[in-house]
Amino acid sequence: MVIIVAVLFYFALLFTISRWTSRQATNTTFYRADCRSPWYMVAFGMIGASISGVTFVSVPGMVLHTQMTYLQMCMGFILGYVVVAFGLLPLYYRLNLTSIYGYLGQRLGRRSYKTGASFFLLSKMMGAAVRFYVVCIILQRFVFDPMGVPFVLTVVGMVMLIWLYTRHGGMKTLVWTDSFQTLCLFVALLLIIYKVTKDLGLTMGEAVAMIDKNALSRVFVFDDWVSKQYFWKQFASGVFIVLVMTGVDQDMMQKNLTCKTLRGAQKDMCTYGVAFLPANLLFLSLGVLLATLAQQSGLSLPANGDDLLPTYVSQAGTLVMVLFTLGIVAASFSSADSALTSLTTIYCVDIKERAADEDLRKRVHLAMCGLFVLFIMLFKTVNSTSLIDAVYIIASYTYGPLLGLFAYGLLTHKEVNDRWVPYIAIASPLLCYAIDWGTGQMTGYHFGYELLMLNALITFVGLWISRRVPL
Repeated sequence: MVIIVAVLFYFALLFTISRWTSRQATNTTFYRADCRSPWYMVAFGMIGASISGVTFVSVPGMVLHTQMTYLQMCMGFILGYVVVAFGLLPLYYRLNLTSIYGYLGQRLGRRSYKTGASFFLLSKMMGAAVRFYVVCIILQRFVFDPMGVPFVLTVVGMVMLIWLYTRHGGMKTLVWTDSFQTLCLFVALLLIIYKVTKDLGLTMGEAVAMIDKNALSRVFVFDDWVSKQYFWKQFASGVFIVLVMTGVDQDMMQKNLTCKTLRGAQKDMCTYGVAFLPANLLFLSLGVLLATLAQQSGLSLPANGDDLLPTYVSQAGTLVMVLFTLGIVAASFSSADSALTSLTTIYCVDIKERAADEDLRKRVHLAMCGLFVLFIMLFKTVNSTSLIDAVYIIASYTYGPLLGLFAYGLLTHKEVNDRWVPYIAIASPLLCYAIDWGTGQMTGYHFGYELLMLNALITFVGLWISRRVPL
């Protein structure tokens, strides 16, 4: 009951913010927040939106199998954000784009434009469903299972809450609600870390020293190039993941395009790009503390890293359970709400090309919520891997063609055979899968996150070759 009261109070605050920010809202408000967002508010909110509920659950448990090597990828993230801030943002602002895929239409052609928008719709719907699946599972486990509520009703209820507070203000509302949710996320995280430290009988200084000396705190891998955790693989993958999951991702870029000026957007992106490293260090440090606590208590560590934090929460009492629930709700909702808004934007602006139609926008927004529920239920049925790995695996296959299209447009001055583009974009991930499978069969080596780069390269080469091939 305490958890339900806390969550209801949390959503009451969200709806209060929504009501304040959605007064006199128009389609321009929904899509671009009237281009008046303060850059520092966008930056702070983007930290929470980028972290998501997947990070809250999966990252602490990653130390059990890969130590703190995830920070190598986070280092790559920083360089990726700098490239996006000074390479892509100036282009988007110069063209005054509502949808970044409008660039593909101007540079490559109409089919390229539609292909980019369509791949984003598929990629974002699947990725966002993975992330939001986390909060639904946690709430089901701690709150709704004891009440006998079916999982599908939990999912429908959570998605409808997002629809209710975003349906009018859109991006303008999200800039402010995401900042509030980021604050809640980190308050919950820090308080949980404090509680685990006390359970270990340590001061905060002693906890920092213990983490530093623990074998699970290993960050760098330079001695095994075959390993998926090899530094340069992780670093390069981090750079390219940001280029794709931020630079050519409407969801992430749409908030940055709401800033008053290009300079403000660049400051906001570089700020939250750097903040990503210490934020994930906190999550990984929590994982080391939890593993140490389990060992001291004589408990066996869970085989699945995703279970490390939830296992502790289930035994730590009501206060920790409330903090965990609020933290994961804040993390998940701050990414899911913007995903649904950006999906609505892309369908109305790019697919239907009716940006000014307010009735269409309202219908599409509700329809996207329905599809979101279906994808979450589908993922629950088929998922069999770590949630954070699932997000990046999906990204490697579906975002690769997007990166290839943008790379071709930005790095060459050649025209493209626009009629071939949809076929190349579909063939590229299929060929990547075949290469990964074949390489595994012959050598035992399987591609990791570098699959994203291979996918983009195949798309790029396909566009280059096909430019002279008639259809």
